[in-house]
Amino acid sequence: MFLGDDLLAWLVLALGAALLVGNVVALVRPPVDRPDEAALERAPVVRSIGMAVLGLIAAVWALASLLTG
Repeated sequence: MFLGDDLLAWLVLALGAALLVGNVVALVRPPVDRPDEAALERAPVVRSIGMAVLGLIAAVWALASLLTG
C-alpha cells in the first residue's frame, strides 16, 4: 500500500499542518489588495486562532503516532 500502514497519520499530519500554517499566515499577513469590495479586510481572529489550534493538535497527534509506532 502507498506509504504503508501509516497513510492516515500522514494525511492527518499534512492537513493539520496546512490548517495551522494557513490560518497563522492569514492573521499575520492579510491580503494587500482586495479585488472585491465584499471581501473581508482581515481574517476573523477568533475563528482563525481556533482553527490554528485545531490544526496544531492534529499535527502533533499525527506526528506522535508516526514516531511511536
